[in-house]
Amino acid sequence: MAKPLIAIVGRPNVGKSTLFNKLCGKRIAIVDDTPGVTRDRIYAECEWLDRQVMLVDTGGIEPRTDDVILSQMRRQAQLAIDSAEVIILVCDQRSGVTATDADVAAMLQKSGKPVVLCVNKCDSVGDPPPAFYEFYNLGLGDPVAVSASHGHGTGDLLDRCFEQIDFENREDYPEEYVKVAVIGKPNVGKSSLVNRVSGAERAIVSDIAGTTRDATDTIVENEFGKFVFIDTAGIRRQAKVEENIERYSVLRAYMAVDRCDVAVMLIDALTGFTEQDSKIAGYAHEQGKSTVIAVNKWDALEKDNSTMGAFRRQLEDGFSFMQYAPFCFISAKTGQRVDKLFQEIVRVAGQNARRIPTGALNDVLAVATARVQPPSDKGKRLKIYYMTQASTKPPAFVCFVNKSELFHFSYQRYLENQIRETFGLTGTPVRMLVRERGE
Repeated sequence: MAKPLIAIVGRPNVGKSTLFNKLCGKRIAIVDDTPGVTRDRIYAECEWLDRQVMLVDTGGIEPRTDDVILSQMRRQAQLAIDSAEVIILVCDQRSGVTATDADVAAMLQKSGKPVVLCVNKCDSVGDPPPAFYEFYNLGLGDPVAVSASHGHGTGDLLDRCFEQIDFENREDYPEEYVKVAVIGKPNVGKSSLVNRVSGAERAIVSDIAGTTRDATDTIVENEFGKFVFIDTAGIRRQAKVEENIERYSVLRAYMAVDRCDVAVMLIDALTGFTEQDSKIAGYAHEQGKSTVIAVNKWDALEKDNSTMGAFRRQLEDGFSFMQYAPFCFISAKTGQRVDKLFQEIVRVAGQNARRIPTGALNDVLAVATARVQPPSDKGKRLKIYYMTQASTKPPAFVCFVNKSELFHFSYQRYLENQIRETFGLTGTPVRMLVRERGE
């Protein structure tokens, strides 16, 4: 499910980045008294009352300026506003309502998006200062008094934002549709693959890297099932991402991974494995998504009897952190092994959603602990009382133990391997959670 996007906007130096850091619970954005420190949009997850949204911090908006950097910052902020579901307009109660505040408020009203007015730097506890009531003049409804530096009022602010978001009806497709995000570096053939599986020229295909700017959905129904293929923009190294629109495209690619069931990690057979490939696939791994690693342009590679074996070993080394992911050698241009890719997508999607009975899990646990004794430290041995599956997508298993410090990472990995060996769980990451008795 795609997370809603909330944009934090306002004129320079009103405390947008401080508020962003406070809501995210991390120091992500640079905070400084100098106006214009935040020039690009910065994104992070925010959780409130067991619901998650994406927050975007923007550079200060100066509606009337000829300065090159400030005008670029304004364009960046406009991109964030266009893609956001809710906008937080941050103002500074110490300086009162300024002409720039009024201009930004008018700009936001034209967008037609829900706007929550946040009056920052109300640092004293109790009733807000008299200057606070000036902000009703902006015509954006009741302002929320907030102290971003101390955290006062941030809960009320998020409550107001969440009132504007429909969390219940966010899924666009029925459950029987498998959502597949096609990810990878630029120019590896993502759009060509989507066009091949859909049987139509749904996406623009070009040798120029960066042709695809947005994440686009394509519905495919065939003998293997019902699918939604999400073609994403290529993700290249952060140092090479210079164009403003491309930064926006990369965010949409990552958000496509958030809402998918299966990520197809596309690799160019002519280029081979690169470090950037592992970083892109690593995001899908961190998000708990099933992954199929597809090597495209296999038809264009000169091969002998050992080529596929050597390429497979290179991939196993490069993706050693996700050894569960199957490989598929395809050609989007000719359709070679695309049917095999569909079979793998269906298989790993099923494994990602699989639920294993508690009794069967504990049978595996009994055999595994009898074969390899749990670790001990200073005469104290780890005892695993029982194991149960807590959730799916990805499968998460909870082990109840006598002392969590004794449950070494290597033994967790051993148990994970035993579970995989018994039940399969191909193509999906597995989470191991540890709880002490009584927690």
